[in-house]
Amino acid sequence: MRPSGRTINQIRPVSIEINVSKHAEGSCLIKCGDTHVVCTASIDDSVPPFLRKTGLGWVTAEYGMLPRSTGSRMRREAGNGKQSGRTLEIQRLIGRSLRAVVDRVILGERQITIDCDVIQADGGTRCASITGGWVALKLAIKKLLENNVIKSDPIKENVAAISCGIFAGTPILDLDYAEDSDAGVDANFVMSGDMKLIEVQGSAEGSRFTRNEFGELMDLAENGILNLIKYQNKAIE
Repeated sequence: MRPSGRTINQIRPVSIEINVSKHAEGSCLIKCGDTHVVCTASIDDSVPPFLRKTGLGWVTAEYGMLPRSTGSRMRREAGNGKQSGRTLEIQRLIGRSLRAVVDRVILGERQITIDCDVIQADGGTRCASITGGWVALKLAIKKLLENNVIKSDPIKENVAAISCGIFAGTPILDLDYAEDSDAGVDANFVMSGDMKLIEVQGSAEGSRFTRNEFGELMDLAENGILNLIKYQNKAIE
């Protein structure tokens, strides 16, 4: 029995509320169980120096956790004078994941920044950030299309992410904190809407795992991703 009481292939309750920010070109509040993330997309009509005069656009991301998003207060990273290695790794993952489905020629020389702010954490914050970040990005692109800034949609596919793991010897889907903190194996899968892999992060936290077990985790992830994409599409419609 999972601590959450869910079946092995059951994701947490998901909700995606769009247009939660007055000023951002695209925004949403995504809730995956007790993990809640505000995602905003901001459009800049310029690109980083290394992309100037290339005709290519850019999608990047920033990620952060609010001081009381967890059980005890953490210091703001700005107060420490630098971002942690974990924060840098996660925001690079979000950026890579979203760029994987964007035609940067169609986007043109403009940058879209996805900000993912965790207001409550209960495991899977990077996965929720990617899933919600895609929604915010899609809404921002929709505004560019409505204003005739671009002629066609540069987003080729959905992108969503979900965690899997081996808990008490059993592969399970969408770990919350209680499961993640005691899992023998922890993995994150990022996939596009056509079920192609964008990135896989997997590690043996307490026990090694076999190729067959990895296949079970991937099967669970595909099922979870398909469900998340349904929530994404329902939100943007």
